[in-house]
Amino acid sequence: MILHVTARLRERLGPAAGNAGWLLFERLVRLGGGLLVGLWLARYLGPVAFGALNYAIALSLILGAMAALGLDNILVRELVRGPANAPALLGSVAVLRAAGGAVALGAGALAVLALRPGDPSALALFAVLGLAGPLQASTAIDLWFQARQRPRDAVLARVVAFVAASGLRAALILARAPLIAFAWAAVAEAAFGAAAAALAYRRSRARPAAWRFEAATARRLLADSWPLVFSGLMVTVYLRVDQLMLGQLRGDAELGVYSAAVRLAEVWPMLPTALAAAALPGVVAAREAGPAAYAERLRRLYAAVVALGYAGALGTTLLAGPIVSLLLGPEYGGAAPALVVLAWAGVFTSLGVARSTYLTAENMAGLHFVTVAAGCVANVGLNWLLIPPLGGLGAALASLVAYATAVYLSCFLVPRLRPAGRELTRALLWPRFW
Repeated sequence: MILHVTARLRERLGPAAGNAGWLLFERLVRLGGGLLVGLWLARYLGPVAFGALNYAIALSLILGAMAALGLDNILVRELVRGPANAPALLGSVAVLRAAGGAVALGAGALAVLALRPGDPSALALFAVLGLAGPLQASTAIDLWFQARQRPRDAVLARVVAFVAASGLRAALILARAPLIAFAWAAVAEAAFGAAAAALAYRRSRARPAAWRFEAATARRLLADSWPLVFSGLMVTVYLRVDQLMLGQLRGDAELGVYSAAVRLAEVWPMLPTALAAAALPGVVAAREAGPAAYAERLRRLYAAVVALGYAGALGTTLLAGPIVSLLLGPEYGGAAPALVVLAWAGVFTSLGVARSTYLTAENMAGLHFVTVAAGCVANVGLNWLLIPPLGGLGAALASLVAYATAVYLSCFLVPRLRPAGRELTRALLWPRFW
């Protein structure tokens, strides 16, 4: 059955399905290695220490989104349209992201001092994790491979780096290492990834020495991407603010249990998210081919993403209890209800990645900001209301409503997005991707 579905996806979605296969391979490696090591780490640290680590990770991810400057899809679009300009595009993005990562490190340290005064361990955890921020410059290479629809080399490089970092984490657990060591392991993974990406780029006979920073190019990219800076930040806020607020309002133990549920819930959406991310170059090309091909490519993409999302959510609903008991143990028994809700929220997060390909192709970054802002406001408000009485389950319910608001409901509030809203409705009601 799985092979049949995979064949149909490849037949109907064309190169996007093949590219998604490489991205899926990476996700599967992260599933096998990351999930096992991550759950082992949760058991080793216990809910309190695991919660403290995830609090620092959530804050670093939120500030890391600011450092990314919303340039991912913009860079892919520009590389597809003008591959001859690659040296200036890649060099400018690399410099912008390195600088953004350095600024985010300083801002994050100030945020920890404000949110958790008198907690030196929280500051130390974030300070170490924040060192990975400037290494975001290397992600320009991954986007170059994505634009060329040749993800294999970049994926293999990232997999090697991930396996090395997972081995390091496993060794630290066996050595009974302290909590701070696992923050250093995250920095090591970022460094491994940057080195592997550079090696893959050189093996493709590209010349990193040809990269150059151009102020005019940087200004032009930022002019297109500045709405995505805030929307990317808001996306990460509404994806991670639940963990920050849960840690603040209910403590690290509750956050540790909830973070374990989040870790499990993130597993299945990797598949539809990989498909949606790989589809961007094909969607841009289909738009140039004509409205009929463009509409059909988007319809199939939305339907495939929803079908995969439903499969994962239904399976998780039926098996949440046994999954938590088997993989996490009795300390994390309270994670099962939140896991079920988060699994359904994953349908909308995956669909949001698919919809972002449409917004990028149409150069409607400003509308992306509006929809994400609506979801962010909903998430913060609902977390504030639901976390005190319901804890982790309240955070999960807030996330479900917020994701649905940002991705789907907001389409009907913005006139220019109503056609997209109708296509999303069609996919949600009948996800026929063939």
